[in-house]
Amino acid sequence: MPKLNQFKTLVIDEFEDEKFHLPPHTHTYYEIIYIKKGNGVHHLNKNLLPYKAGDLFVISPEDEHYFDIKKSTRFFYIKFTDNYFNSKQNLTCDDFLIHTPESFMRDKTLKEMVLKLDDPCKTILKNTIENIAAYNCKTDVSTSPIVFYQILSIFGLIKETMRGMNLVVKGNSIDNEQITSYIHQNIYHPKLVQIKVIAAHFNIAQSYFSAYFKRTFSISYREYINNLRTSLIEKRIHNDRLSIKQIAYEFGFTDESHLSNYFKKKKNMKPTDFKKT
Repeated sequence: MPKLNQFKTLVIDEFEDEKFHLPPHTHTYYEIIYIKKGNGVHHLNKNLLPYKAGDLFVISPEDEHYFDIKKSTRFFYIKFTDNYFNSKQNLTCDDFLIHTPESFMRDKTLKEMVLKLDDPCKTILKNTIENIAAYNCKTDVSTSPIVFYQILSIFGLIKETMRGMNLVVKGNSIDNEQITSYIHQNIYHPKLVQIKVIAAHFNIAQSYFSAYFKRTFSISYREYINNLRTSLIEKRIHNDRLSIKQIAYEFGFTDESHLSNYFKKKKNMKPTDFKKT
């Protein structure tokens, strides 16, 4: 099973095959595939999905797929890497900053059935594909805001179609209690409360997480983490059950000196002096 690589952030491709030119394969990137004409069966993660003109599929890096073509098929591909949406956060609406298109494309529901677009959505999708194809003559389509918004509109059509089919669109809200619970459970492990780790855990774009956290909790994420860690260390010192060395180990500091320097920056005194007070 080959794995296909792509180094450009966005590639628009269109071709016609009577027999699909690739064996079952996976990718290192994401694909939106639109069927312009033809029919056959899309083999996607061992699901057999009959396809025809006007159908749409989304493929993420974990997926294995190929097409069994029955009638000569014209494919329109939109291929993009993780960097494509990450580099355009200033253009993206909150909904897709919180739940990235990449995480949305991993929804298993999208791999188990063919979406049934109604007539208005079919027309809009066809026109959108034609718009992207027409603009693909530009030298660097990956930097075009016009193409970016056209691609975003495809995700809007997918979500609207899923609602019309009474399918659950997963991940539409952030549970703030789960975020704070995660922080309190993992505050003793510095790596687990890094922004990139917690953002990935909750499927929130890393570049958006800090702004979202400050707007929601009225404090920056870094301040929240430091205040919580310092408060817990103070309680450990007051309880007088653990040595400074043991507290340093519990909170993931490299040694007693590391904890002492951290505490002095936050409280203007060493842990040993704070203990005396």
